[in-house]
Amino acid sequence: MTFSAELWDRGAAAVYEQIVRHPFITGLTDGSLNHDAFRYFIVQDSHYLRAYSRALSLVAGRAPDEDAVRMFALHAANAIAVEQELHTSLLDSLGLTAADVDAAGSGPTTTAYMSYLTAVCATGTYAEAVAAVLPCYWIYRDVGRELLKRSSPDPLYAKWIATYGSEEFDAVVEDVLAVTDALDVGAAERERCHQHFAMTCRYEWMFWDAAYHKLDWPVG
Repeated sequence: MTFSAELWDRGAAAVYEQIVRHPFITGLTDGSLNHDAFRYFIVQDSHYLRAYSRALSLVAGRAPDEDAVRMFALHAANAIAVEQELHTSLLDSLGLTAADVDAAGSGPTTTAYMSYLTAVCATGTYAEAVAAVLPCYWIYRDVGRELLKRSSPDPLYAKWIATYGSEEFDAVVEDVLAVTDALDVGAAERERCHQHFAMTCRYEWMFWDAAYHKLDWPVG
């Protein structure tokens, strides 16, 4: 079994099954998802992608070879590009501006996920950092593939689905999986990688759930 398959088997398989059955996800494909929930999701994803870009930059800085440095640095830049391009068009369609995103700030789940990811990438080993950022790539790719089978009667949702279900994004994820499988990790580090991978998988589910419920800070 490859290291990535081992990670998925222990940390993602059960979570992923809950993600694809989540009413946020099913609501995308049947068009029943409330636009307010999708608006919340896009706003929070804008904040998350900024932090994810910084996390990928940290991974690039720890990478042991030039190819991995270039790959993660490019992905860091692309994360910002996605926020600027896809989100700008979606925000326009949802009647929101970049100023609205900034004013909304990051919600509880977004803040927790960003903080955890940044901490692992800043203080963990290179392998731990790769394991922590991997679920965002992999789960979005697989969710995109699954949703692309049905797309959506809502053009906003169909546009989002097409981005993450594309062959281009699939190729990006396969490159990261190849890097993951090439990692040389000892037993203790391997276990930490499992822990980080499982944790960020949970945060992926929590991110969809927070959007569905439009989770806000309880006080303040």
